[in-house]
Amino acid sequence: MRFNVGMRTVTVSFDVYTFHIDYSGHVSNIAYVQWMEITRLKLLEQVGLSVQEMAEKRGVIPVLTETQIAYRKALYFGDVVRVEAWLSELKPASAWVEYRFYNPAGELAASGRQKGVYLHRDTLRPYRMGKEERALLEPYLHTSPEGDASSEE
Repeated sequence: MRFNVGMRTVTVSFDVYTFHIDYSGHVSNIAYVQWMEITRLKLLEQVGLSVQEMAEKRGVIPVLTETQIAYRKALYFGDVVRVEAWLSELKPASAWVEYRFYNPAGELAASGRQKGVYLHRDTLRPYRMGKEERALLEPYLHTSPEGDASSEE
């Protein structure tokens, strides 16, 4: 795994290993969900809101409520997959994270999104982010890395 930070995106690269491959010979659907989770955690770490720090110091946990993935091109053993992530919506207690998966040729292999909510750890009631927390996330808030999500749909 390699990790880079773009201007307003987080980019993580993953090597495809044999355990990522399903019975049909390409990357299993579950691998995409795992890569989304790792990339989302890297985004939160990059802005200074790691899950561990939020839970321990703020008593807040981010919880996923929805995952969507659209598959376009197969990925295979030996590929290096580049995943880009950013926020497309930021509300007081929730956010949408967008993902794009690229194959070694730079072609869009899949796109996805996840909705997460912030909850108080002890009560599981919604947690509304303060101005400081929002300010950390806002640089990653946009429609797509190129500025137009429709260009890849």
